[in-house]
Amino acid sequence: HTRDRCQTPSVKGISTTMGQEEQVSTQQKQVLEDLEMPLARRQTETLFQEQPETGNPYLEDTLLRSYLKTHLPPKVLEEVHQDLERFGTHLLTKIQPLGWECELNPPVFRQYNAWGQRVDHIDTCSAWRRMKEISAEEGLIAEAYERRYSNWSRLYQAVKLYLFSSSSGGFNCPLAMTDGAAKVIESLGIPGSLKDAFDHLISRDPKKFWTSGQWMTERRGGSDVANGTETVARRQPDGTYCLYGFKWFTSAADSDVTLTLARIADAEGQCPQGSKGLSLFFLRVRDEEGKLNNIQVQRLKNKLGTRQMATAELWLQGARAELISAKGRGVASISNMLNITRIHNVICAVASMRRMISLSREYACRRVAFGKLLKDHPLHVQTIARMEVQVRGAFLLLMEIVRLLGLAETNLASEQDQLLLRLLIPVAKLYTGKQSSAVAVEAMESFGGQGYMEDTGLPVILRDTLVLSIWEGTTNILSLDVLRSLTKSQGQVMAVFLSTVQKKLELALGTAELAPAVQRTRAALGSLTQFLQKAGPEPALTMELAARDFSYSLARIYTGALLMEHAARPDASSADTCTALRWCHQELCPVAVESGFGSYGAGAALRDSTLVYGGS
Repeated sequence: HTRDRCQTPSVKGISTTMGQEEQVSTQQKQVLEDLEMPLARRQTETLFQEQPETGNPYLEDTLLRSYLKTHLPPKVLEEVHQDLERFGTHLLTKIQPLGWECELNPPVFRQYNAWGQRVDHIDTCSAWRRMKEISAEEGLIAEAYERRYSNWSRLYQAVKLYLFSSSSGGFNCPLAMTDGAAKVIESLGIPGSLKDAFDHLISRDPKKFWTSGQWMTERRGGSDVANGTETVARRQPDGTYCLYGFKWFTSAADSDVTLTLARIADAEGQCPQGSKGLSLFFLRVRDEEGKLNNIQVQRLKNKLGTRQMATAELWLQGARAELISAKGRGVASISNMLNITRIHNVICAVASMRRMISLSREYACRRVAFGKLLKDHPLHVQTIARMEVQVRGAFLLLMEIVRLLGLAETNLASEQDQLLLRLLIPVAKLYTGKQSSAVAVEAMESFGGQGYMEDTGLPVILRDTLVLSIWEGTTNILSLDVLRSLTKSQGQVMAVFLSTVQKKLELALGTAELAPAVQRTRAALGSLTQFLQKAGPEPALTMELAARDFSYSLARIYTGALLMEHAARPDASSADTCTALRWCHQELCPVAVESGFGSYGAGAALRDSTLVYGGS
């Protein structure tokens, strides 16, 4: 608005302010005459902007390629590289257009047919169904369970999912739950009754491939499944169960099968309460003829984002199911699924950041403002660079988790590896969920007004990103889970965390340029240790109030150590070094800072309550 008042629009770098028209050249006068013409007659039109076009996402991701080169055995790298290059081309030419078609054609709920019969049919578009076929063909679930590359199979699967995520049209969500369901069944030893289901979940054959749901959320609770689950399971003479209840939020309601929690009723119809009263069940959503398994769809959810995917409210009215956990051990059995879906959440977060930054970077090479390309404006490049630091850190944290998971799945993980994995999954999920939404907003701003236009696709990425701090446990829920990992391990997990970071810092000591980062990280470790020593004798309320800042501190410190480790490689680039230095320049231990301000304890809780709810 200010620009419009002060000067005429800039054309090919020519800016003419009012009152100076008599001084302009003949060429500039022609430009001004063009501007006064009707839009259809102008020979020069500056309101058109070039669309940013990215290339093969694998070949353009230098950090990904350098990580794989550093860590994968040569033979594995050779095979993986060829497949990922091919997959990147497939993403660019075939899958991205399908993803946009999924966005333009969201699922539709058809409750009755033309003759008044209730059918509860969820219509999905052909592109969504094609995404399911592609997921099977590419082995996006199978790769992790075939273990062709031993402990590197899980990492390879994660890389393919990372590349697929931003082009998947929301199909990354059912894949997360499918992977989680397969993991639960595998952890149970693949009992005979579930062998067929397991084979379907990990199949590469599009005609056999099944996707799974994860029906946990009910009306009374989200993460609080222990007190929020009302669904009742009644045992039948044949040993199966019939489930009765209401599922408030079921993602990918068009899936073939699902895992769900319920309380088993005794002969008098009474159900045990609390988490020990929950058992885990497997059920087919439809029979061979496509008829729902005594399930009624109440409605589809009207969501802010992830509109490509059908999320529904479901009534279970005697749905036939199989008990797959020990009675009362549902929560413990479902933990494997939650670990996998939380890792998928991290994958989506990192992928969305990479996509937004790639588009922003490309746009800066095309868009002219104030007489030069955006990439030639230092402040604009600085903004993109700061986002780049965030996504690089998040990417290495993701790779660390899936590397550890691969070791655990092939019985190669040490006790220390397993403890570290238990800690890092919630830490990474909560931190990258927050990172991704912040980066998405910043990247959208880098496009100016175009970033706010629906048909650019940028608002879609932002909306879909915002759910990542909510799905699979909110930031506070996961922060408390981090504390539980400390308590259950009796402090062992923190000892492993500290020693692992120290080892990575020792590797970085040989690189002189990294000295400032090493120094700041060591100081942060010292502050973290002091905080834990002081908090030890304090009431539980102190650690609860500190949980979020504590988890952020773990994320920042460990990610900084990973960035330094990567930058200490013999063939590291200047970008690797710059990223490590920039990351470690931020406050690495916010829990120590806030503790110094008196942010924790009973007094702090009272002040917070007064601030939020009022009072004297």
